Amino acid sequence: MENQGAPEDTGRSTGPVRTPAAPSWSGIAAQKTPAKGPKPKRSYMGPEHPRIKFLAMATLVIIAIASGFFGGWAASRTGTSNTPIEKQQVIMKSQGQVLRDIAKTVGESVVSVNTTATVTTQDSIFGFNREGTQEGAGTGIILTDAGLIVTNRHVVPEGTTKVSVTLSDGTELDDVTVVGRTGSSDSLDIAFLKVNDLKGKEIKPARIGDSSKLQVGDSVIAIGNALGQFQNTVTAGILSGHGRSVQASDGTGDDVENLEDLFQTDAAINEGNSGGPLVNLDGEVIGINTAIAGDAQGIGFAIPINDVTGLIDSVKKTGRLERPYIGVVYVPVTDDIAKQYSLSVNRGAYVAPRSVSGQDPIVAGSPAEKADLKPGDIITKINDKPIDQNNSLSALVNKYKVDDKITLTVLRDGKTIKVDITLAAAPGS
Repeated sequence: MENQGAPEDTGRSTGPVRTPAAPSWSGIAAQKTPAKGPKPKRSYMGPEHPRIKFLAMATLVIIAIASGFFGGWAASRTGTSNTPIEKQQVIMKSQGQVLRDIAKTVGESVVSVNTTATVTTQDSIFGFNREGTQEGAGTGIILTDAGLIVTNRHVVPEGTTKVSVTLSDGTELDDVTVVGRTGSSDSLDIAFLKVNDLKGKEIKPARIGDSSKLQVGDSVIAIGNALGQFQNTVTAGILSGHGRSVQASDGTGDDVENLEDLFQTDAAINEGNSGGPLVNLDGEVIGINTAIAGDAQGIGFAIPINDVTGLIDSVKKTGRLERPYIGVVYVPVTDDIAKQYSLSVNRGAYVAPRSVSGQDPIVAGSPAEKADLKPGDIITKINDKPIDQNNSLSALVNKYKVDDKITLTVLRDGKTIKVDITLAAAPGS
């Protein structure tokens, strides 16, 4: 289902797995063909492993980048100096000011998320199961002054019994509930929290940007609760790529999840940063940090914020998380995919036949089945918005709400047709 309605993913791993030919669930879990090599880890401070595997934390260190990272940006705003050294000094001061401003303004909208979960472990000697509790830590982004927060699903997984958040000024708020989380098989790793008692504190919502405007090479800044200890750590880098598909796990290999349509960045994202913001130079949130490549340096992944804005609006209005979906298994069309499968277009969502995906491409009972979508269809537009490298099928569907009616432009047997479809709530959301 445009990543929706897919069978359950089984985990997160260490190292990006780029699987262009693998199908994606439009709205729920992206099904990707396992790739060789390490898989990216989650960077939240998970309960069951001493290392932090999920990106879930937020605050202390500002890394000044001395290589002219913000040079172009700063140079356009500074006057001319007499010597190269003086020019460099002006640029460096401007760089530092940009980082300070963003760290101060955006940092106020970032919280550390602390969790307690009930887990079942097996005795290695006698083999019996026993229950215990584990603590974890992650990061969240404040969405409303009433206490609505977005984070990653893996930061507050099933089995979580207690959640608290810590504001940037150190105030701990312990009356927090999980509003909802996407299903375990959903390629969109998102959950929403609600602080029920703000203890008289005024909190500042983050500014949400437009991730479709971000280009490879643009400067970005990551904020998170690094290692579960260093609140609101700030790092900087560039957008290294977009449209990435990876498998991610907690490092044990037992809980692998397929994620898709991710930003890649070289901004240092550490374990514990999961759920924290990736922001542009205007201080707007354009991504949600979610995974790192455990066996590589300078490779982190974030969910484009446009993939989440529809859910954010829906939760704000209804207080519930309902994930809209179509119900197809699809492969994002690229130049390579078009060549591999002899497709007539280079962009779109290919409803892969069972021989390609290994599963039924049309989910039973889904909106796609009711609208008579067929294996082999290529969805090229939603309401005249093209599906391309900047706008995946899932991202476009997520702009709408359950029960919204949309029109798909579909290429079938060499002919272009229009298909009207009514979105439904994805199973498990």
